[in-house]
Amino acid sequence: MDDRAVNPLVGSLLLVAVTVLLATAVTLGAGMWTLESGGPIATFELTADSNESEITIDHVGGDPIDVAELSMTVAIGGKELTHQPPVPFVGAKGFNGTPTGPFNAAADSEWRVGERGSIAVAETNDPELERGESVTVILAVDERRIATLETTVN
Repeated sequence: MDDRAVNPLVGSLLLVAVTVLLATAVTLGAGMWTLESGGPIATFELTADSNESEITIDHVGGDPIDVAELSMTVAIGGKELTHQPPVPFVGAKGFNGTPTGPFNAAADSEWRVGERGSIAVAETNDPELERGESVTVILAVDERRIATLETTVN
């Protein structure tokens, strides 16, 4: 076989390979530019008590949470509460008293592993916490969902 016939073929294959590699690099680079940084990663446990009308969340693992950036959405029996807890707070429409732990505006704004927060749902809020109902709590930091918690009211 003639060397001059092989060289153009090798050159063409090399050019295609370089083009594919460059296209891949540009695609990966562009993808990295559009990625948003992830929020905190944490684990929680949810309980709900009908006798006290209380919803309690324990931070059981992972990153600390900046409560000033936290939002909480609560649904009972699949229906969102009329008045959502504006965490952190001290006294809010639809809630009895002041929340405990990191949900209290007077507390440290960082929610760490081992800390517990609770809110008491008032009878003026709808729906009420009733034994056997499902409770779903969505926690978000900077509008990024970090947890969806579910339990049954005791």
